[in-house]
Amino acid sequence: MADAYPFLPEDFLLNSEWARTLYFEHAAKQPIFDYHCHLPPAEIAANRQFENLTQLWLAGDHYKWRAMRSNGVPENLITGAQSSDHDKFLAWTRTVPYTLRNPLYHWSHLELRRYFGLMDLINESSAPKIWAAANAQLRSPELSVHGILTKNRVNVICTTDDPADDLAHHVAIKQSALETKVYPTFRPDKAFAVGQPVGFNVWVDQLAARTNHEIRDLTAFLDALKSRHDFFHSLGGRLSDHGLENLPDADCTEAQAAAIFAAARSGSAATPEQVAKFTWFMMLFFGRLDAERGWTKQLHLGAIRNNNARLLQRIGADAGVDSIGDFPQARGLTRYLDCLDREGKLPKTVIYNLNPADNYVFATAIGNVQDGTIPGKIQFGSGWWFLDQKEGMEWQLNALSQLGLLSRFVGMLTDSRSFLSYVRHEYFRRLLCSLIGADVEKGLIPADRALVGGMIEAICYKNALGYFGLEAGKL
Repeated sequence: MADAYPFLPEDFLLNSEWARTLYFEHAAKQPIFDYHCHLPPAEIAANRQFENLTQLWLAGDHYKWRAMRSNGVPENLITGAQSSDHDKFLAWTRTVPYTLRNPLYHWSHLELRRYFGLMDLINESSAPKIWAAANAQLRSPELSVHGILTKNRVNVICTTDDPADDLAHHVAIKQSALETKVYPTFRPDKAFAVGQPVGFNVWVDQLAARTNHEIRDLTAFLDALKSRHDFFHSLGGRLSDHGLENLPDADCTEAQAAAIFAAARSGSAATPEQVAKFTWFMMLFFGRLDAERGWTKQLHLGAIRNNNARLLQRIGADAGVDSIGDFPQARGLTRYLDCLDREGKLPKTVIYNLNPADNYVFATAIGNVQDGTIPGKIQFGSGWWFLDQKEGMEWQLNALSQLGLLSRFVGMLTDSRSFLSYVRHEYFRRLLCSLIGADVEKGLIPADRALVGGMIEAICYKNALGYFGLEAGKL
């Protein structure tokens, strides 16, 4: 009976002849342009060879951590330093059978199939075989970091980097023989933390040390940030990124921003209203920098972060205790885009929402400030974080299709800390082809291979290649 219903067959998610044609003849052949991720540059520079499957598969993957906690796994078997990698692996294999209908069930099996050729269902019984077979293969160059990138034909990676980072690993990558092009992304989220002066001042002092200039006032602060922006540019960086709950609907003069900054430097916490005003001032500053350099700005909006004080204290940020927020988005976002547009300083911008209730807000916001200079200049980004699963990605694709130009979409990204996450590009491409293939077979769009296949290829790779202005590798 099981043979009649194979799990993850070659054409899974491809529920029509047109879907299969579009995927196998167009989407699957495209390289990967991963324009936003959290892969560690240090591991790319070192061409890390992982010692065992846990290090590659589970370390840093807070999607899997959340599932394990929900399944009653104690924290010491998830992130605890005292537990062995093997014990953590076993805890995950005991959890996987309970993830049915969660995308982790598909992703985990795809990761073992695509990287290791292991077709077994993941459970406690298959764990010894999977552990032995995967670990044996991890000794091969094909499963080093560079080998993984080559195997997946990853032509571009944009990591996520703090302005105070020295970017030494990016320098090393640039000088290496790696065919994949790896670029830093400027993410200055700590620049807004005037409401938390202790941490803010530690970071400002790091920024001052990195630029070899004292930062005593707002002018020096802005100069230091511009200096780091210039340095990112010198290493090929052409993207910035901001992770905010929302864009504040606030106004702030330079004098007001200077006073808020000075108070924070003296150890006085800004009020929520002052934080909003300072964030608005700084976001306009960063927008102008990006526009002047021809960069692309990314706005990741809507996450409510670090919701478990116990795990935040024990593990730190990115522990897998964030969730979807219900912040007001429309007014601040549209005002922000409009302010930069009126100045002629609106950069190419990709906006990502985390609350699906805001899909139509974001999909309509991008149409307000398109200026005819660049196709798809303002983008509604792919389903992000909790929405990078089947239903969430379909919602985003449908909203963009109905209210914008899907044909100009720059496609999928991994947003991941795991080198195995490139199966998410496959997942997205299959969903995209299924969606479009169904429309062809319903007579909703023409059965024109050149037209429809060309659109699929553009969304999967070619649009991003043209949009971001980055040199790609040749994998």
